[in-house]
Amino acid sequence: MDAFEINKIAGAVLAALLVIFGSKTALDLVYKEHKPAKPGWALPVTEVSTAPTSAAPAAPFNAKEVLALLAKANADAGQDLFKRCLQCHTPDKGGPNRVGPNLWGIVDRARGAAPGFPYSDALKKHPGKWTFEELAKYLHDPKTDIPGNKMAFAGIKDNAELADLLVYLRKLSDTPAPLPQ
Repeated sequence: MDAFEINKIAGAVLAALLVIFGSKTALDLVYKEHKPAKPGWALPVTEVSTAPTSAAPAAPFNAKEVLALLAKANADAGQDLFKRCLQCHTPDKGGPNRVGPNLWGIVDRARGAAPGFPYSDALKKHPGKWTFEELAKYLHDPKTDIPGNKMAFAGIKDNAELADLLVYLRKLSDTPAPLPQ
Protein backbone atom coordinates (compact mmCIF):
# COMPACT_ATOMS: atom_id res chain seq x y z
CA MET A 1 0.00 0.00 0.00
CA ASP A 2 1.50 3.32 -1.01
CA ALA A 3 1.05 6.77 0.50
CA PHE A 4 -1.59 7.69 -2.05
CA GLU A 5 -3.86 4.83 -0.91
CA ILE A 6 -3.38 5.76 2.76
CA ASN A 7 -4.30 9.39 1.98
CA LYS A 8 -7.52 8.28 0.24
CA ILE A 9 -8.56 6.11 3.24
CA ALA A 10 -7.73 8.86 5.74
CA GLY A 11 -9.64 11.38 3.63
CA ALA A 12 -12.70 9.10 3.51
CA VAL A 13 -12.64 8.63 7.29
CA LEU A 14 -12.29 12.39 7.86
CA ALA A 15 -15.10 13.11 5.38
CA ALA A 16 -17.39 10.62 7.16
CA LEU A 17 -16.61 12.19 10.55
CA LEU A 18 -17.22 15.66 9.09
CA VAL A 19 -20.64 14.58 7.74
CA ILE A 20 -21.65 12.92 11.04
CA PHE A 21 -20.56 15.68 13.40
CA GLY A 22 -21.28 18.50 10.97
CA SER A 23 -24.89 17.43 10.47
CA LYS A 24 -25.41 17.10 14.23
CA THR A 25 -24.02 20.59 14.78
CA ALA A 26 -26.16 22.02 11.97
CA LEU A 27 -29.29 20.37 13.39
CA ASP A 28 -28.51 21.70 16.88
CA LEU A 29 -28.30 25.21 15.42
CA VAL A 30 -31.57 24.89 13.51
CA TYR A 31 -33.61 23.10 16.19
CA LYS A 32 -32.89 24.64 19.54
CA GLU A 33 -34.01 22.73 22.63
CA HIS A 34 -36.56 24.69 24.61
CA LYS A 35 -36.65 23.71 28.26
CA PRO A 36 -39.83 24.73 30.08
CA ALA A 37 -39.55 26.64 33.32
CA LYS A 38 -41.57 23.90 34.98
CA PRO A 39 -41.27 20.32 33.65
CA GLY A 40 -44.43 18.45 32.63
CA TRP A 41 -47.79 19.62 31.32
CA ALA A 42 -50.38 21.75 33.00
CA LEU A 43 -53.77 20.06 32.83
CA PRO A 44 -56.99 21.91 33.54
CA VAL A 45 -58.52 20.80 36.84
CA THR A 46 -62.11 21.36 37.78
CA GLU A 47 -62.83 22.08 41.38
CA VAL A 48 -64.85 19.46 43.22
CA SER A 49 -67.17 20.85 45.79
CA THR A 50 -67.14 19.13 49.14
CA ALA A 51 -70.24 20.97 50.25
CA PRO A 52 -73.33 18.81 50.62
CA THR A 53 -75.63 18.92 47.63
CA SER A 54 -79.36 19.35 47.77
CA ALA A 55 -79.98 16.39 45.46
CA ALA A 56 -81.99 13.64 47.05
CA PRO A 57 -80.15 10.37 47.67
CA ALA A 58 -81.03 7.44 45.46
CA ALA A 59 -84.00 5.47 46.67
CA PRO A 60 -83.13 2.12 48.22
CA PHE A 61 -83.76 -0.97 46.12
CA ASN A 62 -87.25 -2.41 46.43
CA ALA A 63 -87.54 -6.01 45.25
CA LYS A 64 -91.35 -5.72 45.24
CA GLU A 65 -91.06 -3.38 42.23
CA VAL A 66 -89.24 -6.12 40.32
CA LEU A 67 -91.84 -8.70 41.36
CA ALA A 68 -94.58 -6.46 39.94
CA LEU A 69 -92.79 -6.55 36.55
CA LEU A 70 -92.51 -10.35 36.37
CA ALA A 71 -95.89 -10.89 34.68
CA LYS A 72 -94.82 -8.73 31.71
CA ALA A 73 -91.15 -9.78 31.68
CA ASN A 74 -89.55 -11.31 28.59
CA ALA A 75 -87.74 -14.63 29.11
CA ASP A 76 -85.97 -14.31 25.74
CA ALA A 77 -84.48 -10.97 26.82
CA GLY A 78 -83.53 -12.67 30.09
CA GLN A 79 -81.74 -15.39 28.15
CA ASP A 80 -79.73 -12.70 26.35
CA LEU A 81 -78.87 -11.15 29.73
CA PHE A 82 -77.85 -14.57 31.03
CA LYS A 83 -74.95 -14.60 28.56
CA ARG A 84 -73.08 -12.49 31.12
CA CYS A 85 -73.55 -15.30 33.63
CA LEU A 86 -72.23 -18.05 31.35
CA GLN A 87 -68.65 -17.20 32.30
CA CYS A 88 -69.26 -18.67 35.75
CA HIS A 89 -72.57 -20.61 35.66
CA THR A 90 -74.22 -23.32 33.57
CA PRO A 91 -77.99 -23.35 32.94
CA ASP A 92 -78.22 -27.00 31.85
CA LYS A 93 -80.00 -29.76 33.74
CA GLY A 94 -77.27 -31.84 35.36
CA GLY A 95 -74.64 -29.39 34.09
CA PRO A 96 -71.33 -28.97 35.89
CA ASN A 97 -70.50 -26.34 38.45
CA ARG A 98 -67.98 -23.78 37.29
CA VAL A 99 -66.71 -20.81 39.28
CA GLY A 100 -70.37 -20.53 40.33
CA PRO A 101 -72.94 -23.29 40.84
CA ASN A 102 -75.16 -24.77 38.14
CA LEU A 103 -78.38 -22.75 38.03
CA TRP A 104 -80.85 -25.40 36.85
CA GLY A 105 -83.80 -25.24 39.25
CA ILE A 106 -82.45 -22.21 41.13
CA VAL A 107 -85.88 -20.63 41.77
CA ASP A 108 -87.25 -21.94 45.10
CA ARG A 109 -84.11 -24.04 45.67
CA ALA A 110 -82.52 -23.90 49.11
CA ARG A 111 -79.58 -21.51 49.30
CA GLY A 112 -76.23 -23.25 49.12
CA ALA A 113 -77.80 -26.51 47.92
CA ALA A 114 -76.15 -27.13 44.54
CA PRO A 115 -74.48 -30.52 44.93
CA GLY A 116 -70.70 -30.45 44.88
CA PHE A 117 -70.30 -26.67 44.94
CA PRO A 118 -68.13 -25.13 47.72
CA TYR A 119 -70.24 -22.16 48.83
CA SER A 120 -68.71 -19.25 50.75
CA ASP A 121 -69.16 -19.07 54.51
CA ALA A 122 -71.16 -15.87 54.01
CA LEU A 123 -73.74 -17.66 51.85
CA LYS A 124 -73.86 -20.65 54.20
CA LYS A 125 -74.86 -18.24 57.00
CA HIS A 126 -77.95 -17.14 55.01
CA PRO A 127 -80.38 -20.06 55.11
CA GLY A 128 -83.64 -20.09 53.25
CA LYS A 129 -84.78 -20.43 49.66
CA TRP A 130 -83.97 -18.55 46.50
CA THR A 131 -87.42 -17.04 46.07
CA PHE A 132 -88.07 -14.49 43.34
CA GLU A 133 -87.71 -11.72 45.93
CA GLU A 134 -84.47 -13.09 47.36
CA LEU A 135 -83.01 -13.60 43.88
CA ALA A 136 -84.01 -10.03 42.92
CA LYS A 137 -82.24 -8.58 45.97
CA TYR A 138 -79.16 -10.73 45.43
CA LEU A 139 -78.85 -10.13 41.70
CA HIS A 140 -79.42 -6.39 42.14
CA ASP A 141 -76.31 -6.08 44.34
CA PRO A 142 -74.70 -9.35 45.50
CA LYS A 143 -72.05 -7.71 47.68
CA THR A 144 -74.61 -5.67 49.62
CA ASP A 145 -77.24 -8.40 49.94
CA ILE A 146 -74.83 -11.03 51.26
CA PRO A 147 -71.56 -9.36 52.27
CA GLY A 148 -68.53 -11.62 51.92
CA ASN A 149 -69.95 -13.88 49.20
CA LYS A 150 -67.67 -15.05 46.38
CA MET A 151 -69.76 -13.83 43.44
CA ALA A 152 -67.76 -11.25 41.47
CA PHE A 153 -70.68 -9.48 39.82
CA ALA A 154 -71.67 -5.83 40.15
CA GLY A 155 -75.37 -6.59 39.85
CA ILE A 156 -78.23 -5.57 37.58
CA LYS A 157 -79.57 -2.13 38.46
CA ASP A 158 -82.38 -1.94 35.87
CA ASN A 159 -85.57 -3.45 37.32
CA ALA A 160 -86.99 -4.48 33.92
CA GLU A 161 -83.77 -6.32 33.00
CA LEU A 162 -83.76 -7.97 36.42
CA ALA A 163 -87.36 -9.13 35.90
CA ASP A 164 -86.44 -10.52 32.46
CA LEU A 165 -83.55 -12.48 33.98
CA LEU A 166 -85.71 -13.85 36.80
CA VAL A 167 -88.35 -15.08 34.34
CA TYR A 168 -85.59 -16.80 32.35
CA LEU A 169 -84.18 -18.42 35.52
CA ARG A 170 -87.71 -19.62 36.31
CA LYS A 171 -87.72 -21.53 33.00
CA LEU A 172 -84.60 -23.45 34.07
CA SER A 173 -86.62 -26.16 35.78
CA ASP A 174 -88.64 -29.30 35.10
CA THR A 175 -91.52 -27.67 37.00
CA PRO A 176 -91.17 -23.86 36.90
CA ALA A 177 -92.15 -22.07 40.10
CA PRO A 178 -95.38 -20.07 39.92
CA LEU A 179 -95.00 -16.33 39.54
CA PRO A 180 -95.74 -14.39 42.73
CA GLN A 181 -99.09 -12.61 42.91
